[in-house]
Amino acid sequence: MLIDLQLHSIYSDGYLTPSQLADFLSESNIKIAALTDHNTVGGLEEFKLACQKKNIKAINGLELYAKLGHRKFNLLWYNFDSRDPELHNLLRASQTRRRRQIRNALIKLKQHGFKINENRLLDKFNHYIPLNHLIDHIYKIPANKKIIVKKLKTAKPGQDEILMKIFKNPAFVKISESYISLKQIIKLKKKINGQLILNHPGKHNHLDKKFIASLKKLGIDGLEVISPHHSLGAIMYTRRLAREYKLIMAGGSDFHRFEPTSDGLNNCYDYFRIDSDYLTDIKKIIG
Repeated sequence: MLIDLQLHSIYSDGYLTPSQLADFLSESNIKIAALTDHNTVGGLEEFKLACQKKNIKAINGLELYAKLGHRKFNLLWYNFDSRDPELHNLLRASQTRRRRQIRNALIKLKQHGFKINENRLLDKFNHYIPLNHLIDHIYKIPANKKIIVKKLKTAKPGQDEILMKIFKNPAFVKISESYISLKQIIKLKKKINGQLILNHPGKHNHLDKKFIASLKKLGIDGLEVISPHHSLGAIMYTRRLAREYKLIMAGGSDFHRFEPTSDGLNNCYDYFRIDSDYLTDIKKIIG
């Protein structure tokens, strides 16, 4: 059975509404899915209703930027109580920290000559503020485009290049994410339940057995095994670690938008599918 347990909408850094995502999933024959927007549950109700109309089982999902000591990583959370006030307070505090950081960064960019009305720009975002959408809005202004093209020395800079060389460059602003303590997350999980999954642990070949063992002891339930961010070797090694530590195997596409290429690929499903049959203990998440 085809599933997808990592999807993003306009409520964070995706480009489709939750309803448009449900249409895409239906056309792709996905039977079970989770909307996992960053540090917000704002799109879950729309996604659930849209999936019901398409006979898709929707699972409550969320992607969190987490930290344990000096270690920073991403977590996927499934099947939690999305109405819990303590969860909303935790997410709101994270969003507030990020909004403050982004405001300061925009003011610094203005000192570099960028034309930005920070209040008007921030008003476009009600939940998590995604850097990709922020870049889109800033780059649309001709004066800003001129600065970016000059700094990057290319007529058509890509979004990732702008992100790394402007928005994550200490010479300009260096924006980081708003991280939440793992201990806070684990404590809240005991109240609102669900499963916590370490997100794409093999991305950039950063698999760390000792770290995964420590997360298991603290209460992490599983690993995202199947991910487009993983090489075949990373998938095999992650599966091995999941078996060794008796962790749930999960999978997600990390879909954000359609990205047509010259060789005919339009989206991740043109080369990537997630079959629940290959994921040990996935029924603990999908039922």
